[in-house]
Amino acid sequence: MSPGRIPLYRALYEKLRRHIVDGLYREGDLLPSENELCKLHNLTRPTVRKALDLLNNEGFIKRHQGLGSVVHKLPKGIGILSISGTTTAIGRDNLETRTIIKPVLTSWPPDFPFSLSDNEKEVGCMNFTRLRLVSGKPVIYDISYIPNINLPRFTARNLDNKSLFNILRTAYGIEVKGGEQYIKAINAPEPDICSILDIRPETPVLHLQRRIDTNRLNFYLYSILYCNTGGHSLYGIF
Repeated sequence: MSPGRIPLYRALYEKLRRHIVDGLYREGDLLPSENELCKLHNLTRPTVRKALDLLNNEGFIKRHQGLGSVVHKLPKGIGILSISGTTTAIGRDNLETRTIIKPVLTSWPPDFPFSLSDNEKEVGCMNFTRLRLVSGKPVIYDISYIPNINLPRFTARNLDNKSLFNILRTAYGIEVKGGEQYIKAINAPEPDICSILDIRPETPVLHLQRRIDTNRLNFYLYSILYCNTGGHSLYGIF
């Protein structure tokens, strides 16, 4: 495989995933059969099955013996707990993502809530913050930390209105596999957070601390979120 070329199964996966997210295939629709996909894309059956397995594992389709691959209902809540991510869960039309602090290479905070390996401590992290707005209203303030391991030119990326999971998957081959998170309701702790979320001081918010597993051995994504969920529900698949 030449440098920069993605495997054939991933190319098909990305294409079918995009068709589902964009509404070309809707809930309850049947995807083309394995034989049809093989002929349409000039691929072998194992390659097609590997792409469909990925879609099935991420919840985009359900595979039924004798029927085929049926498009599954996508998350309708905020989606911050979902492997598919916030952009997929809400939809591009209603979601706006603004970068508050662009990615910078820095050391880990001294009071970081998760235990870090020696390697993670040594390489530092990419730190950035973003604000998610739904229909123009601020909902999620997201502080992210990614270990500085084999992520070339990440600090130069524009993260506005982009799915972080999509960027990591398509540009770096990093797939989210699940994770652990700690959730509690707190009063908004800082004037800056109240201002960013456009809420009054001491307004209750959800505080989440997340460590997300990936397909890279011992490579985790970390985030701390403050969520104003007064008008929205949370949806989670792990």
